[in-house]
Parts: sequence; C-alpha cells; structure tokens
Amino acid sequence: MSVIALQVFVSLMLVAGSLVLFLFSARQRDFEHADRLALAPLDADTGAVNPTTATTGPETPAAAPAPKLTTTTSPSENAPEE
Repeated sequence: MSVIALQVFVSLMLVAGSLVLFLFSARQRDFEHADRLALAPLDADTGAVNPTTATTGPETPAAAPAPKLTTTTSPSENAPEE
C-alpha cells in the first residue's frame, strides 16, 4: 500500500512541477519565440541587393549551346569489347 501512496505523491509532484514551469514560461512569454522564428523568412531584408545592378565578376558570354545528348538503342552497344 505504501508503494501506491508513494506513486501518487510522485505523480502529483510531477504535475505540480509542470504547472509551475508552464506558468513561468507563459509569464516570460517564451511561447512566442517559435512564432517569430516561423515568420522571420517573410520579413523584408534591409540589405537587399538589386540583382540588375549588382556586379558579380567578369562578364560571361550570353548563352552557350546545350551539349548534344546521345542515346543508345540497345544495352549491347555499351558492353565492353573483349
């Protein structure tokens, strides 16, 4: 019987401790930190760089032609020759 009383006492202490920690956290307003972090990517950057006027280095040629892709019709063409 004393084990049940001890278990009830420990359980009540855990509940009381969690309530105290919850009230402390609510009073400190810690729960809003996750909301601020979630909305942080939506804030406007103050040091934004305009991509049309930014210089990134030497000029690059306009557009290089895409490499020609070749396809094979049978797997035996890729087999090594003996």
